[in-house]
Amino acid sequence: MEETPTGKSSSIVRTISDQMEEVAKEVLAPAKRKAMARSTSELLDQTTKDVLTTRKSSLASLGRTTSDNIDQTTIATTPGARKPPLARKMQSPRVSGHIPKWKSGQLRIEDELTNAFVEEVALSRASSATSHGFSFSIAGPVVAPAGDLGLISDLQEARLHASMALKKKETESKDTEINLDIELPHRDPPLPICLKFLEVQYKVILQGKPTSILRSSWTEPIFFEKDILHGVSGSIAPGEMLAMMGPSGSGKTTLINLLAGRIQQNVSGSITYNDQPYSKALKRRIGFVTQDDVLFPHLTVRETLTYTALLRLPRTLLKHQREQRAQEVIRELGLERCQDTIIGGSFVRGISGGERKRVCIGCEILIDPSLLFLDEPTSGLDSTTALRIVQMLHDIARAGRTVVSTIHQPSSRLFHKFDKLILLGEGHSIYFGKASDAMEHFASVGFSPFLAMNPADFLLDLANGNIHDISVPAELVNTSHAEGGNSQGDQFPGSLSSHDVLEHLIEAYETNVAPMEKAKLIALNEVAEDLKSSVSAKREWGATWWDQFSILFVRGLKERRHEYLSFLRIAQVILTALILGLLWWQSKIDTAKGLQDQIGLVFFIAVFWGFFPVFTAIFTFPQERAMLAKERAVDMYRLSAYFMARILSDLPLDLFLPIGFLIIVYFMAHLRMTVAAFFLTMLTTFLSIVASQGLGLAIGATFMDLKKATTLASITMMAFMLAGGFFVQRVHPFIKWIRYLSFNYYTYRILLKIQYDADQVYDCSSPSGCKSIATFPSLRGIPLDGGIEEATVMLIMVFGYRLLAYFSLLRMKLRV
Repeated sequence: MEETPTGKSSSIVRTISDQMEEVAKEVLAPAKRKAMARSTSELLDQTTKDVLTTRKSSLASLGRTTSDNIDQTTIATTPGARKPPLARKMQSPRVSGHIPKWKSGQLRIEDELTNAFVEEVALSRASSATSHGFSFSIAGPVVAPAGDLGLISDLQEARLHASMALKKKETESKDTEINLDIELPHRDPPLPICLKFLEVQYKVILQGKPTSILRSSWTEPIFFEKDILHGVSGSIAPGEMLAMMGPSGSGKTTLINLLAGRIQQNVSGSITYNDQPYSKALKRRIGFVTQDDVLFPHLTVRETLTYTALLRLPRTLLKHQREQRAQEVIRELGLERCQDTIIGGSFVRGISGGERKRVCIGCEILIDPSLLFLDEPTSGLDSTTALRIVQMLHDIARAGRTVVSTIHQPSSRLFHKFDKLILLGEGHSIYFGKASDAMEHFASVGFSPFLAMNPADFLLDLANGNIHDISVPAELVNTSHAEGGNSQGDQFPGSLSSHDVLEHLIEAYETNVAPMEKAKLIALNEVAEDLKSSVSAKREWGATWWDQFSILFVRGLKERRHEYLSFLRIAQVILTALILGLLWWQSKIDTAKGLQDQIGLVFFIAVFWGFFPVFTAIFTFPQERAMLAKERAVDMYRLSAYFMARILSDLPLDLFLPIGFLIIVYFMAHLRMTVAAFFLTMLTTFLSIVASQGLGLAIGATFMDLKKATTLASITMMAFMLAGGFFVQRVHPFIKWIRYLSFNYYTYRILLKIQYDADQVYDCSSPSGCKSIATFPSLRGIPLDGGIEEATVMLIMVFGYRLLAYFSLLRMKLRV
């Protein structure tokens, strides 16, 4: 804060002198004056003592405690009293224009510190004045002897204390996530974008079913076109909120996806952003909040917003500045209370629905979007929470952004928050214009409610063709009578269908409103060239490839550790290992049966760590499809960075359980007791896990459908297991190629070469004497030396399956 100038100090002294003269002129009875002086003196003595006791701790806590104590004493002594004018004069002046939040917080702290100290000085001076015979109220003007300049020095001391307290606060806050001493770089205001759409039409091609059950299922399918939107027009300027209303199936979600650039095919009409068509560069200017809350359930609110900030904010910002921006959004959305709570989901308890919706909005407003689209942000929320969210969107729009939202059954208070309204019915525009003028428009065409009702309810009734408790225009009733229909009274013509009502409303809009609105769209002032060029500027990634990979890697570990290291998963693996160890307890190879049993255990290890990772990896991409589509739609990261982070973040988690499994089984079953054999067995198992995981990723990425993927994986793994060389050794040539695609086959052969040597013997107690292990039927034809060839083939599988999965994701059109 700036020091008090000399001129201001003189004005303070004159103010004190004037106050003394006013008090001296008071006409009070001597007894009353003496009693008041005595009571005031006692009260001030006690108050001053309390203030002096708490002064040090008050300044350390930003001056709040002392200010609150004085305010409480003031209220208790003089009801309705106000703060001394001297304290009001010493408040720091506000600078006109925009003040960043961190600066306004610092100014507020300085004000509170100064005011708290001023009030302490006032109490001390007032106590001294009482001893001189002055009488006054504690909440009234502060009275001091004329010409006393000690108060000025005390006020300067207050500034010194305020400065020291601020420095102490800044030192203490270095370990926190928000530091007052770190100044955020200047953030430019959002680029103003005017959105205009004229005669927008959209159709889809659907596949019909056979009209007769006698028709064969392999006959050619029937395709037909269905119109979703019919010539919808409108505009929305920066600083405005546009609401899209209509019954289910009226085309609201389709229209908002068209305006956000998420649907590009089968569209006719004109959609421009500052008179420019949609381009990929607009992705960094557009925020889109989907109807479903797509979030990672095991991440906290703070982690969700922080990772989004690190990935989406410009790379010119440092890491701590991006984290500050995330914390700033948490405060703006009122999420401080739940910032360390996990998001939660269907099977995990977390934050509430309203808080989850605010987190989704926060992920989009982090980047200060110029256009913000929201698909039914209030669905499933109570009226109070919905109003709070819409009020927040209203504030966002007033900051210079363009906000477009579909809304379903809003309350009357919520309805009046919107500036413009589009009412849709069966894909047609029934109304477009100011939301406040909607009722007047429908009244002008003969539709008015008989009862006082929510405007939104009235509009939705009309969009559905429901005219209960609604007056109907005479021409519509006359048309119904002319067609021979019955009437159940003037208030509700029973012969009118909802289709008739909608046709009349569409005709009324096309006749009375549409021509004027289209003329306004055409007559809108041309956008400046710099705004046009800003819309089509080259897009830039928010982070480098390596930063994207690092952030996604850490996020993946935090999210999936709960799944991979769950109690059920660990129990499944450990119990399986214990059962195997007990069944093959201290197995030996000195007999033919013992050798056969141990070979069976080796094959089971190869098969188990082939099946288990495949059916885990299959769920990877289908389960994350919604999140991948959402984040890729806004260019949050490159697909290659996501893919590499995804497959590498799974490795530490996938390799944790096999270590415990092998330690239990290997020593309980008494397999080959050498250090080299143990670690080679573990390394081979890891190689099998990585290869089978690649197959699961490829199948899941190719189909993106769990039912199809699991069906194909079951058939594939069964074929690989049967062709693995344990069950069938003599395979016909026409089907023999399957075993060369099976990683079970190669894993099994490598494990056998690790456990057994050609010079080992078995069954020495038999009459025929010792036999070479190489002659054992299950090992016949398998060379027990080498293994490099099999390991090389498995390495090719590791990379080959993953490349197949990547290209499947790359060519796939992710629907958002």
